[in-house]
Amino acid sequence: MQAGPTQIALLSNYIGEWSGSSELVGGTKPEPFSCRLTSNKGNQSKINYAGRCTLTSMNLSVTGTIAFDDATQTYQAIMGSNAGYKGTAVGRVGGDTITFNLSENSSDRAGNAVRLGAQIILVGSNSITVNYQVEFNNSGDVLTASVPFTK
Repeated sequence: MQAGPTQIALLSNYIGEWSGSSELVGGTKPEPFSCRLTSNKGNQSKINYAGRCTLTSMNLSVTGTIAFDDATQTYQAIMGSNAGYKGTAVGRVGGDTITFNLSENSSDRAGNAVRLGAQIILVGSNSITVNYQVEFNNSGDVLTASVPFTK
């Protein structure tokens, strides 16, 4: 069974220019965290996205694809970032929400173990929320930001 009009229409609702802001918390003090996200129609039942988040001390850029996979009949997300993160997740569908949980173990510049995570939540065909998390395994410190996006 191939992606039908329902799956294609749902993903098409997320095409456009999005922006959001929040705070990165968990460090010595909360830091402003503002983001922009652009999504475009990809091939078949896919949308491609690219985004950039700005913090006081750095920029985070992400790229990826969200698609409906015909073989498994699931929504799937792929994301990569300039922080070295690359992950794939199957979306959990519940009501009018699709949630993707992406997580990866990595290392920081000093070689210390770090867990990177992002949760992408598509809601009601008109809302996107991205939750970011970085956990430093040596110290146990956790930095988080929850960014609600609007068109």
